[in-house]
Amino acid sequence: MKEFQCGTLVPGCDWHTRAEEEAEVMRRAVEHMREAHGETIIRESMIEAIRSRIEKVRDAA
Repeated sequence: MKEFQCGTLVPGCDWHTRAEEEAEVMRRAVEHMREAHGETIIRESMIEAIRSRIEKVRDAA
């Protein structure tokens, strides 16, 4: 399971997501950046910033 906490990139944002695949976490994070933070252009530097903040977490039992 992979997890991204938006607050690690955008201070004060409580949004987070989890998914089995990193690609799905990335898709959700990019969608969130567009909808919640008004990012109209997602540059490679933002993709790398998101990717570097994705963490592996244990599945909740």
